Amino acid sequence: MNTNQIAHVAALMGEPARTAMLLALMDGRALTAGELAEAGRVSPATASRHLGLLVEAGLLRLARQGRHRYHCLASPEVARLLEGLMQLAGQNAAPTRAQVRTGPRDAQLRRARACYDHMAGRLGVAIADHLLVEGAIEFDGEDGRVTEHVAQVLAPLGLALAPPQLPAGRRPLCRPCLDWSERRPHVAGRLGAMLCTHGLARGWLTRGAGERALGITPEGARVLRDWLGLQRWQQVMEADAP
Repeated sequence: MNTNQIAHVAALMGEPARTAMLLALMDGRALTAGELAEAGRVSPATASRHLGLLVEAGLLRLARQGRHRYHCLASPEVARLLEGLMQLAGQNAAPTRAQVRTGPRDAQLRRARACYDHMAGRLGVAIADHLLVEGAIEFDGEDGRVTEHVAQVLAPLGLALAPPQLPAGRRPLCRPCLDWSERRPHVAGRLGAMLCTHGLARGWLTRGAGERALGITPEGARVLRDWLGLQRWQQVMEADAP
């Protein structure tokens, strides 16, 4: 690292539109170029140039989900750097940043829905967070793996399965799938499908014919609240702002 490189990164972060786009990503989500253009209050073409520079400098990384392209912070180190700058700039004042609303307007779809054959929405992301924190799974970029702790973590759901006992198939056992509304990963692959199928079979979740939205029954709410913990469950059930 030399002084020119430090000055280059500092100059990139010092441009107001780029700063606004970086701050919009501080909550861990991934956003599209159009959404970041809105956050930075610039045109899509200008945002595209800014984002290209930030990716090239290693401050952002590009994530692809099907036909869509999203941007997110490149690493926890970038987030820590931004946090430090926010503290220096704001001292005791809370930093302001553009609020970017993503995903569907329908509250039920935002709370819980099916993404192919696995769970998405706030519920899907909360389950992924819980499995990650408990060490049952690990995500590395676009790859994922199940650890030896999975049986212990899934046991309260009646799914005391070790990795070799998970359903076989050509699909990945576990992988992150970037959530449409939350812009954070939920669990896909055979493990994600098994969790969704199990929730429906136990009557914890409901799904109408031809519908993507998943309903959560009272019994399902009790089981999932006890498993996820109260704080994470409250985040799942929080009301959407109008």
